[in-house]
Amino acid sequence: MASTKVTTTDQGSTAIRRSNGLVEDVYEAIFGQLMALKIAPGARITVDNLVKEFNVSQTPIREALGRLEGEGLVVKQHLVGYHAAPQITRRRFDELYELRLLLEPAAAAKAAAAMDDEKLAALREAAGVMARRTDTDERLHYSTFARQDAIFHDRIMAFAGNQLIREMLSFQHTHFHIFRLMFHWRVTEEALDEHQALLDAFSAHDPEAAEKAMRVHIEHSRDRLLPAFAET
Repeated sequence: MASTKVTTTDQGSTAIRRSNGLVEDVYEAIFGQLMALKIAPGARITVDNLVKEFNVSQTPIREALGRLEGEGLVVKQHLVGYHAAPQITRRRFDELYELRLLLEPAAAAKAAAAMDDEKLAALREAAGVMARRTDTDERLHYSTFARQDAIFHDRIMAFAGNQLIREMLSFQHTHFHIFRLMFHWRVTEEALDEHQALLDAFSAHDPEAAEKAMRVHIEHSRDRLLPAFAET
């Protein structure tokens, strides 16, 4: 994956330095703004404005928006244009966590039973535990962890061996929508500790511990984000 080359000017706009991975850089910049709520849920996204902000042509902007549309973060309407996806409702939030609690703890147990050194190394890479808060830009740290969290959970589902469950959870774009609820360092820092507990269980090849650690992780994630609905 190409590294993001984003700088913020004194006027608050974001400049993209040209590189071989220009579309990737534009995607990362827009993704970061969506995850940090700089682009609010439901807000209109104007291609021309992004062209001016990033100082690039429309082509990489549209390609990046197309990718974000595929991830459920952007909605394109005919003759209207692009909007940030609306925020999930409390009912949808509850349903997503009910689904996760039904599927992911058992999948974690299966993954632990099938764990080997190669799989464990892949999970450690995705868990983000070693990185902690090394980023000076908190928005970048938050959006980076949102993706890492999605990859970490997806790999666990892959190692559990049930492709249908993996596809179902991926199709819901669960992690991206959930992380957009609350832009706060606590969401990542506490989740990293929970990722470590999962890694410990996987390293020990302990299905029972993995199932328990995943259940605790999901329940704590739900409890951390519930305050986002306090004013709704």
